[in-house]
Amino acid sequence: MRILVVEDDALLSQTMRRSLSEANHHVDVASNLAQAEHFWRVQEFDAVLLDLSLPDGSGLKALREARARGDRTPVLVLTARNRTEERIAGLDAGADDYLGKPFDLAEVEARLRALVRRRLDLTDQARVGALLLDRRARRAFIGNDPLDLPAREFEVLWELMSPPGRVVSKTSLSNKLSDFDEALGANALEAFISRLRKKLSGSGAGIRTLRGLGYVLEIQA
Repeated sequence: MRILVVEDDALLSQTMRRSLSEANHHVDVASNLAQAEHFWRVQEFDAVLLDLSLPDGSGLKALREARARGDRTPVLVLTARNRTEERIAGLDAGADDYLGKPFDLAEVEARLRALVRRRLDLTDQARVGALLLDRRARRAFIGNDPLDLPAREFEVLWELMSPPGRVVSKTSLSNKLSDFDEALGANALEAFISRLRKKLSGSGAGIRTLRGLGYVLEIQA
């Protein structure tokens, strides 16, 4: 998943970035309201972790603006402002979940998985042929054998299996795998797809290119 972390505490934001990155998520960090609003407008995210108390304003402003323009990205508010009336204000502004500080990073990840599952109507596991993606364990298997994938190849597989059979555009995949300061080119993306195709050989699952549309992972004839 590509996740936006909006947090002005440098130590906390880096701790969250490291933890989520180690779980093979792609993480962008905004340390103030202006950065958060900019990132949220120009990039597609799978989820947003949103602090409310930012140096230049409230995170609720970014949330309200996103919802007003029709953005339905799942949002988990993480804040020390945890009184009942504050939680109500966050939920009324469009937040999907609310967690007070201090929090456990394992719980943050579990809540993120739940939010994304709910939005995309996913289960913890997806299977195509002998290929299994376990979202909770963040592992892939062919039969009983683990499929060891580098982080970006795993991200491609995650996208193509969320859910299986969904056509994923090249633009969407590139955006999910790119950094803000370095876009992933078409040749690099095709290289990831090519390597992943080879590793799926014999699984009964294959990646098909649909000209002008993107890629789809499906049962291989």
